[in-house]
Amino acid sequence: MSDAGCRRGSPVADRLAIATQMIAHYNAQDADAYVALMTDDAAEAGYRGAVVRDGKEGVRSGLKAMFAEFPENRAEILTGYALGEFVALHEKVWRTAASEPFEVMSIYSFEGDKVARVEFVR
Repeated sequence: MSDAGCRRGSPVADRLAIATQMIAHYNAQDADAYVALMTDDAAEAGYRGAVVRDGKEGVRSGLKAMFAEFPENRAEILTGYALGEFVALHEKVWRTAASEPFEVMSIYSFEGDKVARVEFVR
């Protein structure tokens, strides 16, 4: 994973580390730890599109439902970039061990040290 242009301890590097930690929580299927890194009014949405999970509680319940449906679900970060208030992760995602993975770009928008919105390009 790349954090080109980021110095450790800088706000940009810290935001990249936060987004990376969110993926670790996602892979552990720990929805509570994942949303702990988000603002109360955070949302997950399609890129420039409709919100699919609204608010911290909407994200939590949506993730828990997905984890119940896909207990083998996991994501691998292929590359990560941070710029100002944004982090972009290129990920490969598997729903099951037997399924073909798909790739997604996840764009994290920050308010301070919390994620306010994640948009998915797929």
